[in-house]
Amino acid sequence: MSRRTIRENVFKLVYETDICGEVNDLTVNALTQDINEDEKEYFDKVFYGIVENKQKLEEIVKKYARAYDFDRLYKVDRALLYVAIFEILYMDDIPYKVSVNEALELSKIYSTEKSASYINGILASVIKNMEEHK
Repeated sequence: MSRRTIRENVFKLVYETDICGEVNDLTVNALTQDINEDEKEYFDKVFYGIVENKQKLEEIVKKYARAYDFDRLYKVDRALLYVAIFEILYMDDIPYKVSVNEALELSKIYSTEKSASYINGILASVIKNMEEHK
């Protein structure tokens, strides 16, 4: 399975967890049943890293989501931002451009027309001010 597909599955699970308020083990098992050990390691590192750092990720999104109240942001956009910001801050082996591009591509599939530019702006601010978030 490609890293892009795994990232998309992480995004879906982050979104579901945000909606339900808890991790659904059935969904985790369904999304990881056909992946190898290295892919599972990436999936677990990103997904559970987001779960563990959700408050920090939320604070970062709130800081840069100036045009909207955090609670009014689409949950899809928030989930995409969490995945990208986590990768930018904690995954040294993934270039920033990859994380940003993947978030933008997924936003074009799962969110609104305007979401890509909004997400891009927030991620650009995170990268610009990255040292203060580490």
